Amino acid sequence: MNEITSYNRLDQVMIAHNNDNVDRYDHFKKQIDFIQKFYSIKYLMEETRIAFKKNFSINIDGLDLEAKEGEIGSIPRWLAQILEENNSIEIQDIDVLIYISRSLNRERISKPHDLSGIDLDFYIRANDFIKRLKDKEKESIVVSLNSFVTSRIEKIVKLAAASALSVDLEKKLSAEEKELYNFIHKSSSEFKQRAVNRS
Repeated sequence: MNEITSYNRLDQVMIAHNNDNVDRYDHFKKQIDFIQKFYSIKYLMEETRIAFKKNFSINIDGLDLEAKEGEIGSIPRWLAQILEENNSIEIQDIDVLIYISRSLNRERISKPHDLSGIDLDFYIRANDFIKRLKDKEKESIVVSLNSFVTSRIEKIVKLAAASALSVDLEKKLSAEEKELYNFIHKSSSEFKQRAVNRS
C-alpha cells in the first residue's frame, strides 16, 4: 500500500467518524431555525399598542377596523407592522425598549457564574424592535446586545460543561439558549469520555 492510498483511506475513515458530529450540528441549526420561526409567529399574533396617524377604515375578509386620527388602540402585531409600512399607524414600543434595557442591566450586574432570567422569546422581541430602528438608533443597542450575548454564552459554556441543564436554570434561558446549553453539554460530555479513556 503506497502512502497516498493510505492517506486517502484514513481521510475516508475520519469523514465517516465525523458524520455524527456534522449531523448533530445540522440538527442543532435546524432546531434553532424552527424555534425562532415558531416564536416569531407567536409574537406576531400578540396584541400591540398603536396610535392612528390618520383616519382609517378597513374591511377585508371579516377584518373590520375603523379609527380616527390620534386614537389609541391594540391590534395583532402582524397587522400593526403592515399598517405601519403604509404610514397609517405608529407602534407604541417604548415598553419594549424598557424591557430590553432592564434585561441587559440585570445581566450586567449578575454574578460571574450566574445567568439572569430572560423570556423564552427575548431575542425575537429584541430583534423585531431593532429591525424598525433607524441606523443611528440601532448602533448603541446592538453593541449592548452583543456584549449581553457574549456574557451569556461564556456562562452557558462553563455551566454546560460542568452539568446537565437543571430545572431552575432552564427557567432563566431563552428557547435558543436551551438548545445551545444541551448541545454544549452533550458535546463536552462526549469529549471528556474520549479524552480520558476509563476502560
